[in-house]
Amino acid sequence: MIKITNIKIREDLTEEDLFSKIFKKYKINKSDVIEKRITKKSIDARNKADIFYNYSVELKCKNENKIKNVQIVKEDAPQKIIINRKSTIKPVVVGAGPAGLFAALTLVQNGIKPIVIEQGKKVEERKKDVDEFLRTGKLNTNSNVQFGEGGAGTFSDGKLTSGINNPLCKKVLQEFYNFGAPEQILYINKPHIGTDNLINIVKNMRNKIIELGGEFLFNEKVVDFDIRDSKISAVLCSSGKRIETDTVILAIGHSARDTFEKLYEKGVKMEKKNFSVGVRIEHKQQMINKSQYGEITKLKLPPAEYKMAYHGEERSCYTFCMCPGGTVIASSSEHQTIVTNGMSKFARDGENANSAVLVNVTPNDFKGESPLEGIYFQKELEEKAFKLGGSNYYAPIQRFEDFENNKKSTFIGEIKPTYKPGVTLSNLNEILPEFVCKTLVEGIKHFDKSIKGFANPDAILTGVETRSSSPVQITRNENKVSNIQGLYPCGEGAGYAGGIMSAAVDGIKCAVAVLVHTRPHFEA
Repeated sequence: MIKITNIKIREDLTEEDLFSKIFKKYKINKSDVIEKRITKKSIDARNKADIFYNYSVELKCKNENKIKNVQIVKEDAPQKIIINRKSTIKPVVVGAGPAGLFAALTLVQNGIKPIVIEQGKKVEERKKDVDEFLRTGKLNTNSNVQFGEGGAGTFSDGKLTSGINNPLCKKVLQEFYNFGAPEQILYINKPHIGTDNLINIVKNMRNKIIELGGEFLFNEKVVDFDIRDSKISAVLCSSGKRIETDTVILAIGHSARDTFEKLYEKGVKMEKKNFSVGVRIEHKQQMINKSQYGEITKLKLPPAEYKMAYHGEERSCYTFCMCPGGTVIASSSEHQTIVTNGMSKFARDGENANSAVLVNVTPNDFKGESPLEGIYFQKELEEKAFKLGGSNYYAPIQRFEDFENNKKSTFIGEIKPTYKPGVTLSNLNEILPEFVCKTLVEGIKHFDKSIKGFANPDAILTGVETRSSSPVQITRNENKVSNIQGLYPCGEGAGYAGGIMSAAVDGIKCAVAVLVHTRPHFEA
């Protein structure tokens, strides 16, 4: 393959026109090209007076060695998994979020047929429950933004970026494309799918897993684990069903609090970990676009994004899960709590931009010594937000100017809140810890130096954002196994991922560990 990088393009081109330009510049005959693909597309907006696209492409051509000023690269050979699994008992995957789905997919692609147990509903039915909650405030605690097929990421921006640098990321992108994601996710610098696409993609993944021999149990919650001699022997479900197994991939997500409590009761080792809490902030997307792109360019650029961090004397503050042209979505999974998140459709064509603005929390901030103290810390904030919002699933909101001045908001300015089923003008200082409030004000004012207007007095803060990552980590060894033989803590809930991409990668890793590593067979 020929690899050509750093291709600067200052106009909007179709893919065909892009390659025509490349062929002309490098004197490549179109008839000699066997295969071509874009491998990267990013926007360079550092100079607002000269914004351009930066492309990389790969070509397979006749007589490649005769083409000048290009790099010759070898295609990566597919990684082979040497399957050592001897057990004939079906493995169980608990949870059908990104980690669970990719674990199940990897198993069936290698001839092992798992049972996937999901407490929520199929994604298309789950969407009806989410829509009902947003419309009426009627919460289904088993089927909502946190629980159900596809996991919490299904009702988000569908970001596929990650801080991890793992070859499996490429496999995840390819699988998403295979199941219906837009082709651009394979090469765009900051890929996203959008909640509208994710619903169909998740359904397609499920159907493929079933086609290859996997089994799904929806509306079925794992409520107990039969552990004998430090080995998993069965899982027990809410319906009374007992499923014998010697292998459980535990992909329960970061909101499965009662499952964490059951695992702790059963002696599964876990520990407290750092996480973050804060608010969702909303601005006009037009303001973000102007700040990031300026007003000169004629390019048809997508809604602009941002990612910023502030390091204060005592605490750090950062933006998280920024949703261009999106909405703030009600993400409660327990009665009488308020939890927020952000969501965008693929087009990102809403009026507002939103992101979480979060402050780091450490185990030193918790009251007790239990590994579950972070969960209790989160829940206390969520219950306070519920009461402050009016005890009806309306979220408490506040203008930034009022938040800074520690006074209840009495009006909504130029930026209109998007949270449904409704909002209540409030003073978020009444429920957030003082160190969180102080750092949020410092951070938002600091971010205004990079994005003029970020500290707009009318910027809307919606409380509370508490579920950015798991408050616990279930310990595991180098083979991905916990202190209980056959139990594989996996994904975001277990503390090994943060977002769709890293959760999917961890799901693949745990499935590979099940396939590759042998252990003595035992009778349940």
